[in-house]
Amino acid sequence: MMLKDKTRRLGRRDFLRYSAAGAGALMAPGLVRPAKAETAALTMHTWSAAVDTVQSHLSAFTKETGIPVNYGNSPWAQYREGMVAKFVGGAPLDAMWVSDSWLPEWAEAGWIAPVDEFDSLMKYNAEAEDFCTDSMTYGGRQYGLTYYTDYMAFLYDEAKLKEAGFDAPPSSWDELVEQSLVMKEKGIADYPMMLAMAQESWLIEFISTLVYSHGGRLVDDNGMAVMQDPKEGAVEALSWVVDAVNKHKIVSPACVETGELAGLKAFAAGNHAFAMVAKYRLRMLNDPEQSQIAGHVKQAMMPQGANGSHATVGWMRFHGMSAQAAQDKARAENAAKLIEWFGGKADGAYTFQKLLFLDIGAGFGVKPLFEDPEIRAAYDSYGDVDMIQAQQALARKKDTVTPWFGEWNDTNGSAWQSAILGNVDAAGAVQKSAELWNELKDSY
Repeated sequence: MMLKDKTRRLGRRDFLRYSAAGAGALMAPGLVRPAKAETAALTMHTWSAAVDTVQSHLSAFTKETGIPVNYGNSPWAQYREGMVAKFVGGAPLDAMWVSDSWLPEWAEAGWIAPVDEFDSLMKYNAEAEDFCTDSMTYGGRQYGLTYYTDYMAFLYDEAKLKEAGFDAPPSSWDELVEQSLVMKEKGIADYPMMLAMAQESWLIEFISTLVYSHGGRLVDDNGMAVMQDPKEGAVEALSWVVDAVNKHKIVSPACVETGELAGLKAFAAGNHAFAMVAKYRLRMLNDPEQSQIAGHVKQAMMPQGANGSHATVGWMRFHGMSAQAAQDKARAENAAKLIEWFGGKADGAYTFQKLLFLDIGAGFGVKPLFEDPEIRAAYDSYGDVDMIQAQQALARKKDTVTPWFGEWNDTNGSAWQSAILGNVDAAGAVQKSAELWNELKDSY
């Protein structure tokens, strides 16, 4: 995913040398001005999302605290590369948006600093979703406060479900097979279940969800691969997909070429009864201007495997502090105030996360907002807010986010695809992925 483009081209020694150069640049004379010469202004950089909302919230911050902020943004597609250039070049930078997928790289390079020494920030962990806090933690240190979060959801077309004679959606993957076979027999859908298994950035989310819901994980707490263990869910999850495609024929064999967006469009066109997609897609799917099945799309808990649960995978973005800001105590304290204003409470409320949700529908990572009347009304216009909250509570971070993730990810995706195509059995495919994972871990 996000790490593959840069770290994949760098071996461990090259990566550390590159990182050291960046850290040196941050401390080089002339690139970081002495504290006495600095103005009181902070510098914050984000990607180009909800820009007007960000600017308005920044203005309120300056009015409240007297701390001016220089704000910059860039498109998501160029954001990561641009930030790396800023880090290495020593450009003025105090706070920024960070993807959970970049955390290991940026932390190891010394570009961002932990914020867990600020009690004013750590107090918000009590109201944050656990997977959000976990996703901001690396090497035992926490690096920020949540900006946005979402998770993989299980959606279904209620009209097709009723046409097939079912009163409730499947609660397990086995039950999904049973309902899908009835739908095929009645001609309701050729391939009732939509799975997007193309080799793209979304694939690890789909794989992680399948593994988690089958009661497993890909790596253990020490970072060693456990995916090859038949008791850890990955082999069972992949076997389910292989059978769904080749034995039951309820998932199209073209799934290995179907990306998330193409699969979403196919579901919106009424071609499937069930789909695994990001939860935020629910709003689009129930919009009659964008979906032919609008008004019929409902969310259910993620189906569970025989030894699993309704767990899913979550992802998030957060407000981080630069190592440059952390070097100066007064500046770090002001940067922490800025991070709190955006990721915590402003004027006693989670103002920014609420504004962001109401503006662009971005999910939030703090539990109290689920009780906000305006948020509940907005969610209820296209979904079941209680269901959304219940599933979010079972979301887990991706356990494969590491500096070597990018080098492993393509091989893992290809292994899963190879099994789906019948070129290797599920156990053999997962074993190959595990061996590469442990090899890369040892080399780092």
